[in-house]
Amino acid sequence: MLKTLRDAFRIKDIRKKLVFTFLMLVVIRLGSQLPVPGTNRDYFSNWFASQQANGAFNFFSAFTGGSFERMSIFALNITPYITSSIIMELLSIAIPQLEEMHRDGEDGRKKIQKITRYVTVALAAFESIAMTIGFGRQGLLEKVNFLNGLTVVVALTAGSAFLMWVGEQITEKGVGNGISIVLVINIISRIPEDLSTLFGQFVTPYKDRIARAGLNLIVIVAIILLTIVLVIVLNDAIRKIPVQYAKKMQGRRLVGGQSSFIPLKVNTAGVIPVIFASSLMSIPQMIVAFVGKSPSGIGGTIIGMLNQNNWFKPSAPIYSIGLVLYIVLIIFFAYFYTSITFNPIEVADNIKKQGGSVPGVRPGKPTTEYLNKVLNYIIFIGAIGLTIVVLVPIIFNGLFNASVSFGGTSIIIIVSVILETIKQIESQMQVRNYKGFLNE
Repeated sequence: MLKTLRDAFRIKDIRKKLVFTFLMLVVIRLGSQLPVPGTNRDYFSNWFASQQANGAFNFFSAFTGGSFERMSIFALNITPYITSSIIMELLSIAIPQLEEMHRDGEDGRKKIQKITRYVTVALAAFESIAMTIGFGRQGLLEKVNFLNGLTVVVALTAGSAFLMWVGEQITEKGVGNGISIVLVINIISRIPEDLSTLFGQFVTPYKDRIARAGLNLIVIVAIILLTIVLVIVLNDAIRKIPVQYAKKMQGRRLVGGQSSFIPLKVNTAGVIPVIFASSLMSIPQMIVAFVGKSPSGIGGTIIGMLNQNNWFKPSAPIYSIGLVLYIVLIIFFAYFYTSITFNPIEVADNIKKQGGSVPGVRPGKPTTEYLNKVLNYIIFIGAIGLTIVVLVPIIFNGLFNASVSFGGTSIIIIVSVILETIKQIESQMQVRNYKGFLNE
């Protein structure tokens, strides 16, 4: 990876893109420190500190890079954009016009992107209004009046829209997927603080017992490295479906007869199932936190089960029942999202039109059934692998009460985006080499 970056900096065009991306990231981090005008930051910091036991807000804090708890102009960050993108993906199944746009190639993609922007701004405005009303009378606003509330709504909405624009600019003029890179820099910004928390909790108290402190440090590093390795293996694992193309006459020449393959990623849905499952389970917890009243009895038990921080705690084993729901949701969303993004019928038809076939499988419907069978198998394997990666830090947090904002989900996003960005840089370097060869 370091060699790739070193070689990339020697190429003027790519160096400009890397510098532009870096400058945009600096802008993001500076904006994360700017407070929203008219808000009482001390109130919100104290409120957020009281919610540290709530796993839902740890998840949100990681995704916003701490901007939410500081109530900066980027407090909402790109979460409205992520939500709107998910909504557009789901609506493309139900609305024929959106499905048509998906099939129209680049033009259709631009139209969907335009609609996604409008939905993002609308969601950001809605969330800003809800936060201003919900927290305004509790102490968030320095002065409770219409003008002050409007200022907060406009600042939060504009901040989210600006980050969306920055992400698109990085995609266009920088390297990698801009929205993913914005999300990654937010997560990475929280890691030093979380590592400091872990060090202070498991190493510093044992400074007089060097062996124990060293063992704890080794365990922390081993868990992080194990999670990273599992993510890399899961991200690169693919199932190759062989395809044989028949020979045919073109003019006076016999062409075709080539062998190829369809690469099916084991983790076909990426980190989306985890984000969906975590978001769905965090909604009831966030509502309870906003209301300010903790339910008692069976209601309190159910909310406790939904909180990831309560899982694997020996003192309260009943809360770990929520883990079963979490795993079921991850597997369900893995199948659901893959069914949206990969169409076996369409793939089988394309293979048939191009004169190809899977060895031992007849073209048409049998090929579709074969692809479905293979896909169902690898989706399940990928979902189980994804669950294991996510649960490693959760187990550690539950058994040792190590509450940090980053976890398996964050590591999956970081590793996946970094690997994808490096591949894109390498492909741009290869394209430039080809151009240079042709010019010569």
